[in-house]
Amino acid sequence: MKAVLIRGHGGPERVEVGELPLPEPGPGEVRVRVRAAALNHLDLWVRKGWSGLMLSFPHVLGSDVAGVVDAVGPGVDEPKVGAEVVLAPGLSCGRCVRCRSGEENLCRGYAILGEHVSGGQAEAVVVPARNALPLPPNLSFEEAAAVPLTFLTAWHALVARARVRPGETVLVHAAGSGVGVAAVQIAKLHGARVIATAGSDAKLERARALGADEVVNYEAKDFVQEVKRLTQRRGVDVVFEHVGRKTWEGSILACAPGGRIVTVGATTGYDPPTDLRHVFYRQLSILGSTMGTSGELLEVLRFVGEGRLRPVVDRVLPLARVREAQALLADRAQFGKIVLTP
Repeated sequence: MKAVLIRGHGGPERVEVGELPLPEPGPGEVRVRVRAAALNHLDLWVRKGWSGLMLSFPHVLGSDVAGVVDAVGPGVDEPKVGAEVVLAPGLSCGRCVRCRSGEENLCRGYAILGEHVSGGQAEAVVVPARNALPLPPNLSFEEAAAVPLTFLTAWHALVARARVRPGETVLVHAAGSGVGVAAVQIAKLHGARVIATAGSDAKLERARALGADEVVNYEAKDFVQEVKRLTQRRGVDVVFEHVGRKTWEGSILACAPGGRIVTVGATTGYDPPTDLRHVFYRQLSILGSTMGTSGELLEVLRFVGEGRLRPVVDRVLPLARVREAQALLADRAQFGKIVLTP
C-alpha cells in the first residue's frame, strides 16, 4: 500500500510517499481502507521529533481517518466488513482503572494514532475494533476525517476541563486552525459569547460565520486591549489557549478575576514567561487538557450528525501532495482542515 511516512526526524524533505506491506488485523482489530485522512500540526511535530519520542521507522503519519472496514480479526463482531467508519485517534489499554472509569485519555499507556504508533495517512490502517466508530450518514469521508482529533480536543478542554457555562465569555485564539474552528462552535453550542482571534481579516470573517460574536486581528491590534474594550474592562471567563509563547502572557492578562485558561497545545513555543502575581492575585485557574474520551467523541459525532457542529474542510489534496499540504499548514495558510485522499 502507499503511505505517507518518515524514516527519521527532520525537515519537510523527510516526508515521502512510499510503499509498505498491507497490514493484517489481529485479534480484536479491524482493517480500514482509508478514504480520507486529515492533517494536524501534530504531523509537523512528529516529523521534527522531540526528546522522548521513540518511534519505529518507517513511521506513518496521520491521526484523523475515515474509511470503510475491509477486514476484521478474530473475535470481532462489530463493525462488520463494509461499514463506513471514522476512527477515534486515542489508543489505551482498556484494562486499567482509568480506562474502566471512562477516562482513557488518562491511561498510563495512552497513545495517539500517528504520534506514538503509525497512523492513517495511507491506503489502509489497522486499529482496535473499538476505535472504529459509525460515520454520521450526512457526512462525506473528507468531512468526517476533519472531525476527530481537533473536535475531541476542543470538546474535552471546554466542556470537561473548563466547564464552560451559558452566558460566559470565551476567548478562542487562532480561530482559523482546525482546533480553533471546533472551539468556536463548541463554545457557542454551550451558550457562551465568543471572542475569536486570527491573523487575517479573511479568517475572522469566516470565524464570525461559524458563530463568533466578536473578532480581533491579533496581527493588527493588541488583543488584550480589544478584549478589555469588548468586555467593559472585565475580561473573559475562559481562554482557549493552544498557541503558547506568542499569546500566553496576553491570555493571562485577558482573564477576568476567577477566570480559567485551558491549554491544549503550544504551536509557537512551550516555554513562555508567566507572571505568577496575576495568577494568584486574580485567582486564575490554569488547566491542561489532552485529547478526550471515546464517549466524548461519540457525543461530538452526534452533534455533527445533527448539523449542530460543522467540520470545515479547507481543501482536499491527493496523498502524493503531502509536502505541499504540510507547507500550507506550517504557514497557517488554511482555514479549517487540509484533507488527503489516497
